Amino acid sequence: MNNAKISELYTLDETIAKDLFTGHEYPWEILPLIKDYILSLGNTLPVDEYEKRGEDVWIHKSAKVFESAYINGPCIICEGAEVRHCAFIRGSAIVGKNAVVGNSTELKNVILFNGVQVPHYNYVGDSILGFKAHMGAGSITSNVKSDKTLVVIKDGFDNENIETGIKKVGAMLGDRAEIGCNSVLNPGTVVGRDSRVYPTSCVRGVIPASHIFKKSGEIVEVFER
Repeated sequence: MNNAKISELYTLDETIAKDLFTGHEYPWEILPLIKDYILSLGNTLPVDEYEKRGEDVWIHKSAKVFESAYINGPCIICEGAEVRHCAFIRGSAIVGKNAVVGNSTELKNVILFNGVQVPHYNYVGDSILGFKAHMGAGSITSNVKSDKTLVVIKDGFDNENIETGIKKVGAMLGDRAEIGCNSVLNPGTVVGRDSRVYPTSCVRGVIPASHIFKKSGEIVEVFER
């Protein structure tokens, strides 16, 4: 399933968590490791750059965090990031350099690469968002199946399914993926590099790099003018 591999989705130099991906083929393999990795990495961050606030929360001194934001550890907020009004970070979250976590956005067990924007009313859980990925207002990652069974990644292009062995898997967004407003990414959705999802979409499965998801059954290649 090449379309869902870490090497096909992410520029690893664009995250402080680069080393976490070593030895892994698929991004959902990282999800159970995020919490312990943050705890280990946080204690090595330079004290002249990062301030430790409360228990296991490390915030870069250049980051802007609104007073109304709630941040639970373990969490790392990197250089130049912005955590806006009433953001809710539940823990096990890495917010990359110059990333934006917007008003009333909720994060849980996630890695946001550098430059990611989840700026308005987003829920992002058990997910990994690549460099400069963007989620439009109201778009969310659904991370648990309604029947509570383990998540299976389904790639209609490669005609292949992969059992994750995990109950909670949100979305894996490649570098510069664009998710339209009020879209729902169902458990185990993978959106490739430079791909786009139309607003108000209900998405499942794997979208290859440089494609547009218009609706179920209609996924077309991107042709730039």
